[in-house]
Amino acid sequence: MAPGDRNSPTARPVRERIQSIDVLRGLVIALMVLDHVRDWLHESGYAYDPLDPDRTTVLLYVTRWVTNFCAPTFVFLAGVSAWLQIAKGKSRRDLAVLLVTRGLWLIALELTVVSFAWSFSIPFLIFLQVIWAIGWSMIVLAALVWLPTRAVLACAVAILVGHDLLNGFSAAIAGPFSKLYTLLNVGGAMTLGGFRTYDGYPVLAWTGVMLWGYGMGEVFLLEGRRRTRIFLSLGLSLIAAFLVLRYFNLYGDPHPWIRQGDAGRTLMVFFAVEKYPPSLLYVCATLGPVLAAIPLIERWRGAAARVLLTFGSVPLFAYLLHLYIAHGLAIAADVLYGANISGQFDVLSKAMFAPETMAGTGLPLYVTYVVWALVLAILYPLCRWFSALRRRRSDWWLSYL
Repeated sequence: MAPGDRNSPTARPVRERIQSIDVLRGLVIALMVLDHVRDWLHESGYAYDPLDPDRTTVLLYVTRWVTNFCAPTFVFLAGVSAWLQIAKGKSRRDLAVLLVTRGLWLIALELTVVSFAWSFSIPFLIFLQVIWAIGWSMIVLAALVWLPTRAVLACAVAILVGHDLLNGFSAAIAGPFSKLYTLLNVGGAMTLGGFRTYDGYPVLAWTGVMLWGYGMGEVFLLEGRRRTRIFLSLGLSLIAAFLVLRYFNLYGDPHPWIRQGDAGRTLMVFFAVEKYPPSLLYVCATLGPVLAAIPLIERWRGAAARVLLTFGSVPLFAYLLHLYIAHGLAIAADVLYGANISGQFDVLSKAMFAPETMAGTGLPLYVTYVVWALVLAILYPLCRWFSALRRRRSDWWLSYL
């Protein structure tokens, strides 16, 4: 089937939006809010890794682990959305221009609006996260949209399967290009243009995820059983690949697992795969279940689905807004508990480089869940208003939020 060929017997009509994509996006937005509220309020945001079996609890581990679905789903769906632009009739030239301008806009937001939201202080640590990775991945995809879709898919597979071969190589191997290599595949603290920076999302692997989404875009337009069969078979295959490769420590993650003293701790170690940058096993463990769940999400109806649909219909708006709402409510929660609120300002620098200055400021995990619910309750009517505004108006700037 050619992209956007509405006459194909296997193609669905290309609608303005595919609701299952927005519902899925909305679900991961809700999970993402939970993770960010935990970062600001719970001591696992600065004192220890919530996936560390020696420090965590079952509830804290699950709270953190389920949010692993957020970033890969966001990036994957960004690639799908790019392909759907072609299916709707946009020329490859116009798509390339859109991806470049949109990518540069996202990078600018990450360097300013997003980084400030995390710190609430000036100067602030520039934190390169998922918006940064999506922006650069879009720019790379803009150069590849001229290729056949299967060629882009082949590039995605090569990156996702092959980048783990670079595990163990430090940025020093790149010589004068060490900072570029760090941004592509290592991450961590650095100085860029005189500004303190922390790269949490090295671009290379995330670009592979976006290219994979672009290469899979056509599947979202296939009809009924064929679409379901592909999503289920691919999702279950990725889950199986994760279990086999992980169990035998064959390939795909820089941290082999070893048995612990009990089954619970062993499972925690088994499923704690590398996200920064995302290893092959991380991608299999997250996008595998997501793909397998898409047929169920397509059938999801009711109030919860409508709420998630609203979040997912304006994902960037929801992302930017939730940062300020969640950080503000985290400060309010500290005030109510009589905690020292100084840790809520310049929080990234303190959490990463001087966590001792935040000792004793973490609140109980149940407070994280209460504030999470409050953030979603405040965010929903704002997203609903903005979603309605976008349906009523076609101003060019609305497409950038």
